[in-house]
Amino acid sequence: MALRSTDRFVLSAEEYLDKNQILVYVEDAVHQLLELKEENSKINISKFFTEYFQSVQSGTHTLYREFEFIQKTSHNRASFIHTFWKCYKYIGRNGDLLNVREYHSLLCILCANFPLEVVQRTARIMEDALNSLMSFADFLFAFQIQFYYCEFLIECSSVYQRLLNTTMSPREAVVVPSESSSPKQQQRPAAVESHADGIDANMFLDALKHACQSVNYSHPAVTCLDDILSSSKRVSFYGFLMALAKSQPVNAEIGILPARADISDDIVFNENQLKR
Repeated sequence: MALRSTDRFVLSAEEYLDKNQILVYVEDAVHQLLELKEENSKINISKFFTEYFQSVQSGTHTLYREFEFIQKTSHNRASFIHTFWKCYKYIGRNGDLLNVREYHSLLCILCANFPLEVVQRTARIMEDALNSLMSFADFLFAFQIQFYYCEFLIECSSVYQRLLNTTMSPREAVVVPSESSSPKQQQRPAAVESHADGIDANMFLDALKHACQSVNYSHPAVTCLDDILSSSKRVSFYGFLMALAKSQPVNAEIGILPARADISDDIVFNENQLKR
């Protein structure tokens, strides 16, 4: 975990622990230790904690863990995305194209109960890719946005819905995908908007800026959102998600994947890039 050195000087002990989600790992370590002690009462406790937190630091601690733990912190999500890339980058090197079920199967090798719904939402970012074959690069960067910024994307959907409702005529019906939408309802992004040209990009940007001021979950920097939304007058919801997935500044800010052109290379991972 890359913790800012200044945090310990400007935050109280409680704020520091909460900001960096330290207690999540302390509780998980203790829980695992107690389970191991049932099998081996002579376990070296000091060595166990050292190895546990070394794995957290290096980002290997999410491998073969349950989804509830993997999605619990930003650091865990970042670690899992990086592990997925490192394990399967040969797919991109070989130029293989896979469908939703196949990518889900790969994720389930690393996390047995990884939800299919997350993979389906990832595919929807790429328009009609839900029933199509996807390259590893397309899937990887869309998956990064969907998984790492999950709560932010839910907020984006809510903001987009609200703005669209204020600019449409009373007779027009709009459905924006949400966490509770069924796969059938979300099958084609074209059904999301009755307005083909979307909504005013500046209004969307202003609303997202305001929303980002009061949330405690991970979201792209305002400068990244400004770069994406200030370049056009109007934006569609899935057009915005696609732009996030393709944005190198957003990818660099998350700091866990190389540039798109380098995803098949053997790049040494710097665990200090794992954020929050």
